[in-house]
Amino acid sequence: MIVVRPFVILGLLSLPKQLIMEKIIPFEKGELCYTVSGEGPAVVLLHGFLEDQHIWNSFSSELSANNKVITIDLPGFGKSSIFNDIHSMALMANAVYYILIEENIDRCVMVGHSMGGYVTLAFAEMYPDKLSGIVLFHSHASADDEEAKTNRDRTIKIVKSDRLGFIRSFIPLLFAEQNVEQFDKEINKLKTIAQKGSPEGVIAALAGMRDRKDQTALLKNLDIPVLFIIGKQDSRIPVKKIMAQLELPQNCEALLLDGVGHMGFIEAEALTFNALEHFVERNA
Repeated sequence: MIVVRPFVILGLLSLPKQLIMEKIIPFEKGELCYTVSGEGPAVVLLHGFLEDQHIWNSFSSELSANNKVITIDLPGFGKSSIFNDIHSMALMANAVYYILIEENIDRCVMVGHSMGGYVTLAFAEMYPDKLSGIVLFHSHASADDEEAKTNRDRTIKIVKSDRLGFIRSFIPLLFAEQNVEQFDKEINKLKTIAQKGSPEGVIAALAGMRDRKDQTALLKNLDIPVLFIIGKQDSRIPVKKIMAQLELPQNCEALLLDGVGHMGFIEAEALTFNALEHFVERNA
């Protein structure tokens, strides 16, 4: 059974009112939750680790003035089900594809924050004809190296023993150090979102990121435009790692932000939105 719920949300940039349709649809042995707003060329917004689709409320409200915008609770987060012990990036990409088929979307610009960028790249490998452009929002194409895999396993153990403690300590580290006090309200909202999730969903995502494929060859061979959004003070992904990948795509743009960590859609909302909006206008 498909559940549809309409509601209105206020955008944070210029505060237009937009009607949002929340939908819950069956997928495999569970459900997927997503929202649809606006009409026009399609834009799909994918959240990152410990987040859900609501991180995009401001951006989706603005973008839906000229586009059909879809935001998705990826498997294990928000209202979407947990499907396996490991949520591979391919499984998540298949969930996104299923939603696009449900919405009769032939092509879209796909935007992925952090883990959502890994899902975007998996989607690009599996369904390249569905994409007219991608945005890697504090994300990259490399696989985890052995040290990173070990850190994922260590984090899984921490989540099993003290998930709430992990969330409280982890989320502030996503911001540039000088921004933590300024964005205290937003940090608390992100903690609230993360705390609503289950340990099983968090662990499944950590295992999926640990095991993900290296996609640098894919990035080099993509024939669609790619936009990187990069924070100079990103403690999760060293800026040098992402900068080294800028030469790989055939058509690449980058927004490099000083004084920004891993959360540019909050730390530099207007700048990142404008870059995204212009990219969508040219490529959707």
